[in-house]
Amino acid sequence: MTLPTYQIKIYLSGSIEVAKQIIREQLMERPLCVTIEPTTFIYTGGEEQGYVVGLLNYPRFPTAPNELAVRAGILANLLLERTFQRSALLVTPEQTSWITI
Repeated sequence: MTLPTYQIKIYLSGSIEVAKQIIREQLMERPLCVTIEPTTFIYTGGEEQGYVVGLLNYPRFPTAPNELAVRAGILANLLLERTFQRSALLVTPEQTSWITI
């Protein structure tokens, strides 16, 4: 089975282990394929640890691009709230959005 490729990435700082648990809870409600990997943000005057969450249009759980974008936005906001972070980047093939609270 094949589907058109569509990927979204969410970039956040904070604990990857806490994020994994939040993602597991969320995916129990509605199936989706998500990846998560550690990253290091280096910026003028400092650096911090974080992670990248990848959402994929996985053939086992097919999702239209617009629905995948909605799910990514919900997940990004949930991660921000539950990990007590202040901002995230949501990157789609068309645009990059800075989400801040």
